[in-house]
Amino acid sequence: MLVSIGGSLLYSIPWLESIPPLWWQIGIVALGLGAIVLSAETLHRRAATSSELTRKIVHIGTGNVILIAWWLQIPAWVGISASVIASAIALLSYYIPLLPGINSVGRNSFGTFFYAVSIGVLIAWFWTLRQFQYAAIGVLVMAWGDGLAGLIGQKFGRHPYQLWGMTKSWEGSLTMALISYAVSSLVLLSVQGNVWQAWLVPVAIGFVATALEAFSKFGIDNLTVPVGSAALAFYLSQLLSLGS
Repeated sequence: MLVSIGGSLLYSIPWLESIPPLWWQIGIVALGLGAIVLSAETLHRRAATSSELTRKIVHIGTGNVILIAWWLQIPAWVGISASVIASAIALLSYYIPLLPGINSVGRNSFGTFFYAVSIGVLIAWFWTLRQFQYAAIGVLVMAWGDGLAGLIGQKFGRHPYQLWGMTKSWEGSLTMALISYAVSSLVLLSVQGNVWQAWLVPVAIGFVATALEAFSKFGIDNLTVPVGSAALAFYLSQLLSLGS
């Protein structure tokens, strides 16, 4: 029977107890990531799912793994190592069709690479400070905000605008702002409780994340949005005495 004690996983079966908790933590995270990527690739190959939808499934799904890492208290070096490996695979897959459903060969964007880098940066920064909530905010804003903004913008975007030669939609940008606010407030409320700062700080995060996403080119928003959102949440929270 599986039980959870202080974030470490223990099993009543004797031979399972001999496995160090760290390997259970790594295994759970790896299993979650593998399931997401495998599901997305299967949909792409067998159900004729578009590459863009497949990327969004992976984009949103992998972002939620930060919550598992937080819950299990995954050591920083594990998260950073995983980020380095994922970054290398992402770069390689732009030129070799390792994961055709996620990256198109020759695609004029390094979004997947920047996404992997951003997760490593946030873990290195906030795991050291034991301020896990800010890493979670940065990753979840990017995962859910940017992921849903892209889908909503493509399907329902009826009011386009252009920035630096890029076409965006007001519907997509509004989705980015609202989802960024929602995930930021949920994380802060869960950690700090129902205080006014937990409602106010996400307003700034929503505006800044939307602006960063709108002005970024070549997929670099996958780096600027999570790092910028997390940094803003952290410094505003310290300024308003919300940080713990």
